[in-house]
This record gives sequence, structure tokens and C-alpha cells, in this order.
Amino acid sequence: MDVKKATRDHFVPSQKEKLGLIAGNGTFPLLVLDAARAAGYDVVVVAIREETFPEIEDHGATSVHWLSLGELSKLIETFKREGVSRAVMAGQVKHKQIFSAIKPDWRLAKLLFSLTTRNTDSLLGAVAKVLAEEGITLENSTALLDPLLVKSGTLTRRAPTEQNLRTSSTDALWPASFAQHDIGQTVVIAETACVAVEAMEGTDATIERAGRIMGSLHGDASTLSRALTVVKIAKPNQDMRFDVPVIGVKTIESCRLRARPASRWIRESV
Repeated sequence: MDVKKATRDHFVPSQKEKLGLIAGNGTFPLLVLDAARAAGYDVVVVAIREETFPEIEDHGATSVHWLSLGELSKLIETFKREGVSRAVMAGQVKHKQIFSAIKPDWRLAKLLFSLTTRNTDSLLGAVAKVLAEEGITLENSTALLDPLLVKSGTLTRRAPTEQNLRTSSTDALWPASFAQHDIGQTVVIAETACVAVEAMEGTDATIERAGRIMGSLHGDASTLSRALTVVKIAKPNQDMRFDVPVIGVKTIESCRLRARPASRWIRESV
């Protein structure tokens, strides 16, 4: 797909405007960087040393600055020095990294101590607020890629069966009820039994855990079907500036490795 054609009418910069990109892991930051350059931006990348793929150096950014998790002051100083007033976050930062491996500077430490809820939404929302106070507006991370986002419908050669469709509305109630509490964006279900709920480990590890649980059930005559349904949805009032719920190739591979081939399907709603 022609990224330049897809993005030109959706995110038009002023002449030679700079756009900051805070890059996590995965290929999402690379797509955003390519799309931003195609749209006419000079892109200033802040790459997270513990997360960002090294390929970020090869995609034509105006500059790439490598910072460690927790260096919020350096992030702000870098963007100000580069003349950045608008930025996007793209790519995953593992939840357990945020709350275990992080070494906060004084500014982030102060922010962490002020949080009443210790979850990624609260933390990233607070970071966005600090950036705004410093004159840096955090934009929707999918704004440049809107024409490339997957639309509703069947995406694979195999469509859901009638049984899948009958149970899907019930299945979706599990993550919908959990997600409002900022947990369980992904759940794995066998028939109507909840096998695994996503916590800090992330989607792929949740699927793998569900596979291990089902593998521990002895005997083929179990009253519970071994066919698993993976359901992933957005949280109510999902903030699309960060933590966009996605299903990628690695997630599909996790399903292939951990679930039996029969009656396997995935539902995703963003």
C-alpha cells in the first residue's frame, strides 16, 4: 500500500514541522515513522533503550536519541532542544518493565509517587499531562495510520462458524466487564469458561498460559472443549494516544502454537 497516498489527507503538517516520536518495541513505531515522513514531517525519534528495535535508525528520521526508561526530564529536554511541540507514542513498553526495571529520574519519581492507581493508563496519562505542561502535545498514535487500520469483518480464509457466532456475544462480555477496571483486555475462553485473563504479562503470554492450562487437563473425555476463543477489546474510553490494543503476527503464532487447530478463531474489537 502507498503510505504517502494513504496518509496525506489525514495528518497534514505545517511547512517543515517537526514531529516527535516516542518509540517502544515492535514494528508499529517504524510504520508511524515512515508514514510521518511520507506526510512531510521531519521526525525526531526518542528511542527507548530497553525496548526499541535498532532498525529505527534506518528509517530516515531527522535524529534518533536513545534514552532509558525513566528519563522523563531528558525526553522533555530533547524535544525542546529539537523544537518539537507535537509528538506521538508508538510501540509497546512491557508492563512489567514499567513497574520493575524502570529507574526514574526526579521528575518521573515525583509523578509515580503522585499516582493513586498504579497502572499503565494512569502512568502514561500523567506523562502526557506533564508533556502538555511543557508545551508538547501528545497526539493519537494511530492518526497517521488511520487508512491502514483494519476494518470490521472476517480477515482470514476461515470465517467463524455458526457456533462461534452464537457464543461470541457472550464471550465478549468477559473482557468488556474486566476492561473497565484496566485489566483483562484479552481473555481466553473455552466454551463459556474463562481460562485466562490478561494481567501484566501481556496478550501473547496470556494465550500461552491458557494453552498450558488446557494442556494440563487429563483425558480426551473432558466435559470442557479444548477449542479456545481469544477475545481482545478496547477499554471503555480507550485513550488512543497510547496502549492501542492490537493483534499482530506474533499473537497469531501464539494461538497456532498453544491452541488446537480445530475451531480456533480470534475476535478483535478496537
